[in-house]
Amino acid sequence: MLYVLKRDGRESSFNSTKITSAIRRAAEEIGESLKESELVELTQRVVKTIEDKDKSNVTVEEIQDIVEEVLREKGYKGIAAAYYTYRSERTKVREIKSDLMRAIKKIGVETDRDNANVGNNFSSKLLRIASESNKWHNLAEMPKELARAHENGDIYYHDLDSYNLTINCLHIPTGEILKKGFNTGYGTINRPKRIESAAELSCILLQSTQNDMFGGQSHPDFDNDLGEFVDNTRKAIREELVSYGLEGRKLEALIEERVRKAVGQAMQGIVYNLNTMHSRAGSQVPFSSINIGLPNSSDAALVCELFLKEYDKGLGRGEQPIFPNIIFRVKAGVNREPSDPYYYLFELACRVAARRMNPTFMNIDADFNRAYYDKGYMPATMGCRTYVMANINGEPGTKGRGNIAPTTINLPRLGILAKGSEKKFFMLLEERLELAKRALLHRYEVLKKLRIKDLPFVAGQGLMKGSEGLGLEDSIEPILKQGTWGIGFIGLAETLTALTGYHHGETEEARSLGTRIITFMRDYTDRTTQETRLNWSTYATPAEGLSGRFILQDKRIFGELKGVTDKDYYTNSYHVPVDFPISIKDKIHIEAPYHKLCNAGHISYVEVDDMPDGETIRDIISYGYKNTNISYIGVNFHIRYCRDCGTHLHAGENKCPKCKSFNIQGISRITGYLSLDERFGPGKVAEKADRISHIGENVHCYE
Repeated sequence: MLYVLKRDGRESSFNSTKITSAIRRAAEEIGESLKESELVELTQRVVKTIEDKDKSNVTVEEIQDIVEEVLREKGYKGIAAAYYTYRSERTKVREIKSDLMRAIKKIGVETDRDNANVGNNFSSKLLRIASESNKWHNLAEMPKELARAHENGDIYYHDLDSYNLTINCLHIPTGEILKKGFNTGYGTINRPKRIESAAELSCILLQSTQNDMFGGQSHPDFDNDLGEFVDNTRKAIREELVSYGLEGRKLEALIEERVRKAVGQAMQGIVYNLNTMHSRAGSQVPFSSINIGLPNSSDAALVCELFLKEYDKGLGRGEQPIFPNIIFRVKAGVNREPSDPYYYLFELACRVAARRMNPTFMNIDADFNRAYYDKGYMPATMGCRTYVMANINGEPGTKGRGNIAPTTINLPRLGILAKGSEKKFFMLLEERLELAKRALLHRYEVLKKLRIKDLPFVAGQGLMKGSEGLGLEDSIEPILKQGTWGIGFIGLAETLTALTGYHHGETEEARSLGTRIITFMRDYTDRTTQETRLNWSTYATPAEGLSGRFILQDKRIFGELKGVTDKDYYTNSYHVPVDFPISIKDKIHIEAPYHKLCNAGHISYVEVDDMPDGETIRDIISYGYKNTNISYIGVNFHIRYCRDCGTHLHAGENKCPKCKSFNIQGISRITGYLSLDERFGPGKVAEKADRISHIGENVHCYE
């Protein structure tokens, strides 16, 4: 009796009919039809060869080698080649299954840290297991060239688990949706009458939208959209107080006092809700951003003011709110200068940022923002840096639009491969850009098969531009034409070091080459927009888990190269390396040009020691906005607070100065949004450890 030794160590009885079936399938694969007598003769020859080995058992691989050898000996070279291909594909399927099983086993212990917003509970683990399964499915289904490019680290398809299921992010048309009402699938939600209801429903919009998408969502004009519900609140309060017989100045004062209280409670509800309500099967709180700071009325200004104050209070014990990301828009003539009507809001935003690291700040006077603003289109962004304005298929603007899907190029690898030759580098870059374009166009073809009913809330309820007038069975292709398709990059600093020996923080030569590289990318995406009539853009990829993935792959191939692969992460997009000593002023000037080039999203960070004061934040922002064309800035520092009483700790303190507790929580911003220190992946943990402050000069002299 002959036994077959399987790959998992089990033994099974030898069955020659399996050999016959495998040869038949290989023949059919190339369109050949073997006679039954030929199949029997070939099978018998294989069996005879096995018997001649005089062994009690034989491995699967040995049998396959013999089948291939016999086919070639007997002149069936085409069938042998097809059998080899079939055998290779089966091997790949087994490897995928094995890798998937290992990944699932690992997730069962703890979720990974590709997304620091995902927890470690049952829902999170279940979501990650489904995610891993669909990643492998999508790689197996896409053209081999594209799958290989992702697997070997040439380019990266963001959210591969969602490749065939949904799209990335959305700036919600908040005011418009609240006014007309919406349906989450269980009944109609009518237009809210008071600010409290409007605020609560604004959270439901973020939660429901996120359940349809894989990225983040924003309220792009939050204070103005919510401000429209304040007056109805005021009227209701007036009616109630008049019924009590109140009148005159006392009545008016009490009305405004009650209005402020109602708005404040509504804003507190938003902060609490966005840090407790869950989306995506309960695995995370909504990845939310809100844009404020340019109120068009006193009521909108009140919403802006009280939201900032409630966020500053923190959660129940004063804990740091993680969400929403807050973007405060700064504009000369509105809030930037002491003589501006809403300067007090800018000062308040700076004070809150000095304590909470939020808000970040957006410069509406940057020429590319001002060009839209002057035409009546309000620029907005997200904490993850998504920026959407231009539109080749309709009106420009933000509301109802988002980035459909980004793909990121491993830029340092090209710098290494170019071996110091700029000519070779740009040739390789063009090849990668073409590859990224093919990948995104393939994703377009996959996504357009989705129907409106596959995105029941964001498309079915008309939140997305392009969904107007479409039925449940219609393709989402009109939506895909309204969003943007981003080609991103990571590690410009390491790329420049590979090419010149220095990064852009060190020499003028590297600085000039850096802007030429990203200009080359921007020119390519602009041309592609015209060629394909889709909205293509250049993306300064934040790269949370990707920062460690790319460098690990390159280190295996090229070894440790000084200044390139000799750490555990690649530098975020176009940023100056986090461990390079540089002044705030110089960092702003070096990174500012990239904001205009990266029209899919951009941000620059300034690192400061301990907790700064509001004046420091204001001076940094004011200097950048008055002296450069920089757009989006965040000021980073390490927040540490007592979990028991909420008291903030200064650098070096390990015990709460108030309640003497050692139960201390650290909060950092590494990838565009705040997160608990323990939730970052290995690459970002290493980056955090390397970060140094960008002081170097007296920032108060910048004004």
